Amino acid sequence: MQIPARVHYACLAMLDLAAQTAEKRPVALREITQRHGIPQPFLVQILQQLKAAGWVTSTRGAQGGYTLLIQPERLTLLDIAQQIGWGEGGCAGGEDDTPEARELRSAWQRAGDAYREALASTRLSDLANRCGEPSEAMFYI
Repeated sequence: MQIPARVHYACLAMLDLAAQTAEKRPVALREITQRHGIPQPFLVQILQQLKAAGWVTSTRGAQGGYTLLIQPERLTLLDIAQQIGWGEGGCAGGEDDTPEARELRSAWQRAGDAYREALASTRLSDLANRCGEPSEAMFYI
């Protein structure tokens, strides 16, 4: 199964915003693009779609950016994919190596033939919580 880049990037952006909700400040577009390697013009289009859905809001100015309006536990990956217009086929899910991207690739892998069921059972808040946990693979000498 292949996930369109648009869906992958939308989920990364929503995960990023979900992770930043505790800070109570808008997240600048450049922060999201730098963390995840998403082309800025592409991300602007995606965030406009998510804003039209009422899931994010934007604030102008030097301290501006995007803020999540909906509780992460109310959204699933399937909700996001459908809002972005995911149909069958498309391009691969991206090659960036952030914790969020790794979690999304894992979700795409699990989906397989039953992708709708798997995506419908994967909440944005669950992924955001797992991304915030320390990795067992990390160690320091």
